[in-house]
Amino acid sequence: MVNLLYVAAVVAAIAFLILCVSLAMTLGSLKTILKSVSHTMDDLTKQLEGVTTESTQLLQKTNQLAEDLQSKAEKLTTVVDAVKGVGDSVNNLNQSVHRISNSVTTQAEQNSEKIAQVLQWGTVAVGLYDQVKERKPAKSTGWTLYKPRS
Repeated sequence: MVNLLYVAAVVAAIAFLILCVSLAMTLGSLKTILKSVSHTMDDLTKQLEGVTTESTQLLQKTNQLAEDLQSKAEKLTTVVDAVKGVGDSVNNLNQSVHRISNSVTTQAEQNSEKIAQVLQWGTVAVGLYDQVKERKPAKSTGWTLYKPRS
């Protein structure tokens, strides 16, 4: 029985030795994997720092563009308001011209008989002027000119 105890102790020692060796191999493999993960995390951290920097710069540029667009939109609003004012003025001018032309047309229609009479009197006056002009003697240079009567 004592022999059996020695054999059991040797088997237990060998099992413990195998356990320690396999545990050492597993821990060595785990150490290699953890180093690889550590390097990967370092690289990832560096890349994320670059991405963060670029994102910050992009955000700043976006904010600048937004401010620029806002200022240009305000300026454009001023221009649009000015153009609207010009359009309103032109519209008012068109309405005034329309009213004046309607007024002139109405007055001309109301005074059409008077206008016709004025034209007739004007024609008579021009005829009389032409007759007076024909009867007026032409200036002579020492000779008398006579026109035959028809």
